[in-house]
Amino acid sequence: MSKKTKVCVIGGGSWATAIVKMLSENLSEVGWYMRSSYAIEHLKRHGHNPNYLSQATFNADNLQLFEDINDAVSYGEFLIFAVPSAFLQSELDKLQVSLTNKKIFSAIKGIVPESGLIVGEHFHKKFTIPYDNIGVITGPCHAEEVAMERLSYLTIASHNENIAQQMSVLLSSEYIKTTISDDIIGTEYAAMLKNIYALAAGIAHALGYGDNFQAVLMSNAIREMKRFTKKVWNAKRNINNSAYLGDLLVTGYSIFSRNRTFGNMIGKGYTVKSAMMEMQMVAEGYYATKSAYDINQNNKTRTPIIDAVYHILYENKDPKKEFEILTTLLD
Repeated sequence: MSKKTKVCVIGGGSWATAIVKMLSENLSEVGWYMRSSYAIEHLKRHGHNPNYLSQATFNADNLQLFEDINDAVSYGEFLIFAVPSAFLQSELDKLQVSLTNKKIFSAIKGIVPESGLIVGEHFHKKFTIPYDNIGVITGPCHAEEVAMERLSYLTIASHNENIAQQMSVLLSSEYIKTTISDDIIGTEYAAMLKNIYALAAGIAHALGYGDNFQAVLMSNAIREMKRFTKKVWNAKRNINNSAYLGDLLVTGYSIFSRNRTFGNMIGKGYTVKSAMMEMQMVAEGYYATKSAYDINQNNKTRTPIIDAVYHILYENKDPKKEFEILTTLLD
């Protein structure tokens, strides 16, 4: 692909910052939409995001920075959305230009609350973007390790193999390896679900459960993920592949996992509000838990881990008692 291919990243958080870093390895210019004028000015002066992954440095001359999402969308041939799912629609509401003919990739791990849809489905159904123009970027990959240039792996999923291959080339480097998948729906649901399971792992850790239980929890989580994804999108997939099991493990065990950290705080007795305030970051698993629970009310598959986390977060059930019940439901 040409080094002049126009790609714009929508979002100012850690994952967006990591993606801009990846793209900067292969493109002479990268578009970047950030809501914060302060962050934009800081980037221009100091070459790094003041709020996230400050160790990732950029040549500001190689960035096309946008404060208006309409200018960002007009600029990019490829658009990579990397904003928290809870805030995606409020950003899209600002659009006055068309998304038609844009190649849209979601790097968002969650469900859009306003529609109850994963991001790819939301763009397809609400903005009539054909699936051939939609893709998903998923892990297993932590933004913090990308910033440190540690070897990381991405899965690029799309019904359209051509645009998946194009995005694969744009993101690949000496420290980023990519694989291609056609399971756009399954990989996106898996990316959403793994945040719930990481949250459960954090709660378990705070409650004093050890490595033996964590292994059982993760073993049950991948089987629960398999049941859930099969019910919502019955397609051929190997749940043990890195996009599913690998992403679950890195999110469930890593010290960089925001969702595990959030769960750990909940298990220690923090309220949801106080945990969010102290973290000052969005834990997608909180929003994903309600979405997954609501979806499963229609599907009726067995999801004891999702149910336990939902009871704790949304029904104010005691974490200790809920996990005592959960231990009887796992094998």
